[in-house]
Amino acid sequence: MDAKPHGRVLIVDDDTMIRTLLKAILRAEGWALAGEAASGEQAISQCKFLDPDIVCLDVMMPGMSGLETLKVLRKECPDVRVVMITADSSTATVREAVSAGALGYIIKPFNARRVADALHQAMKATPEGGIG
Repeated sequence: MDAKPHGRVLIVDDDTMIRTLLKAILRAEGWALAGEAASGEQAISQCKFLDPDIVCLDVMMPGMSGLETLKVLRKECPDVRVVMITADSSTATVREAVSAGALGYIIKPFNARRVADALHQAMKATPEGGIG
C-alpha cells in the first residue's frame, strides 16, 4: 500500500465490539491504528506513549468518563485531536464535550462514512482551536 495514511488514531471505548468495528472502519478508510484502550486511564497513558494524531473517545465508560478523560488529555497531550463517540446526543453532553476541547462527535450507531467525515474534520481543525 503506497498511499500515506490519513493519520494515526487511538481508539478508546470500554466495549470490545465497538473497538473492533472502529478498527475495521479505520483500516478500510485508510487511517493508521495507533492503538486502543478500554478506559480513560489507559487512554491517557497510551496517548502519551503512542502520540496519536486523533483519539476516538467514548463518552460513557466505567470509572473515568470520556468527558473527564478529554479534560486530562487536553492538558497532558495538547496536540492530539479528540473526537467523542457516544449514544448520548443530548445538547448538554455535546456542549460540554466541545467546550472541553472535542473537535468532533460521532453518534452511535455509526457508519463508516460518519466516522471518516468526523475524523477528516478533526484533522482540519487545530487541536486547541475547537470546531470551526
